[in-house]
Amino acid sequence: MAYDYDKIAKDEAFQALKAKRNGFIFPVTVFFVIATLLFPVLTGYTTFLNNEAFWNISWAWIYALMLFIMVWVLVTLYMNKAKSFDRASEGLIAKYKRGQNR
Repeated sequence: MAYDYDKIAKDEAFQALKAKRNGFIFPVTVFFVIATLLFPVLTGYTTFLNNEAFWNISWAWIYALMLFIMVWVLVTLYMNKAKSFDRASEGLIAKYKRGQNR
């Protein structure tokens, strides 16, 4: 079955879904990029992360571990949010199919 993608793209519900998705993805992406790129900047141009946090572990190791944890948390958040986006898009397609059958 062929869909009229231009008609779907002009639908207010689709526009709202797209805005909601972008409202989630943009801040998460900005946070991820800044947190990830900050690590080489801090390790290469400052000595702050060289200091010992506790025992014989430096702040650089803690930051690297937190980046690893951050990725898992962001992936989990995105996967859960993507399920709601998928349900909403399936609803839009179902609405469009009902409209075509009339």
